[in-house]
Amino acid sequence: MAIAKAERLMNLALCLMNTRRPLSKKELRESIEAYREAWQQGSEDAFNRMFERDKDDLRELGLVIDVDENALDGEIGYLARRDRNRLPEIALDAEEAAALSVAARVWQQAKMSGAASGALQKLRAAGVPFSEDTEPGALQPRIPAREAAFEPLLVAARDRRPVGFEYRKAGAATAEPRSVEPWALECWRGHWYLAGWDRDRQDARVFRLSRITGKVRSRAGSFTGAVPEHVDVRAVVASFAGEGATATATVRLRRGAGFPLRTKALSTRQVDGDWDELEIPYGNGLGADLAEFGPDLLVLGPEELRVDVIDRLRAVAGLKGADSDGLDEAGAAV
Repeated sequence: MAIAKAERLMNLALCLMNTRRPLSKKELRESIEAYREAWQQGSEDAFNRMFERDKDDLRELGLVIDVDENALDGEIGYLARRDRNRLPEIALDAEEAAALSVAARVWQQAKMSGAASGALQKLRAAGVPFSEDTEPGALQPRIPAREAAFEPLLVAARDRRPVGFEYRKAGAATAEPRSVEPWALECWRGHWYLAGWDRDRQDARVFRLSRITGKVRSRAGSFTGAVPEHVDVRAVVASFAGEGATATATVRLRRGAGFPLRTKALSTRQVDGDWDELEIPYGNGLGADLAEFGPDLLVLGPEELRVDVIDRLRAVAGLKGADSDGLDEAGAAV
């Protein structure tokens, strides 16, 4: 059975780091089973090609390999000196260690959770002071990252690589293609949002990840627009959610529904056994949020907000060219 490449690379690294003198290729071939098998089953050339590839791979991973052409009576010798392949001492105070411990435990569902846990183990093994006092207890922060778009967008934002995806706007019946230069991801009130430059609209936009359908596709080329030094995703999302607005809107909400909307209501009055009347902050984009409540919400005013919600619901129901009496009689949503 062929020995896995990872195991072969590990064996080569151990041989090169645990010797006091340079080792020749012949000595390495006799010491590492995979090389010995390649030499026995193939030829000297097959072994040489495998060894050269492995040596280059180890160097790409950061291992410093010295080559001594005169160490072994004319044969080339290889050695990875420990003093050249050792990280500097890691020194963190208690507050820094606590911050890293919290960061390593904050992710849920995302693939990076395993990498964060592994990094924490390595720091602990290196002597970083992760004591019981610095590690979170029963109350630990959690950031869910269940959306499939999260991982590829995070990588694209890190690598400054444009992407394309299908995006369904709030109240829209179908998704439409978007070409975006991703800047930053941020979690706000349990939802992940992406801020970036929309190439088609030539404007900065914020996208909710749960509304991205299908796969996120990488685009060729680099960013065409400048990336701002600070991207306040929460402020943008809050403005579209009506946060900090001076105007107000009046809506009726079905009992037992719309709890996110109830949390920011300025006042609530029970109308009957089925409906409550709420006064809520009114800002740009509120109509998109209200349309998501569908038949559980009626907009009483202002009129422009009521019309906005009706138009969004009509688009979802495919009633753009139809009579809207059913919607108007209900006030907004039916």
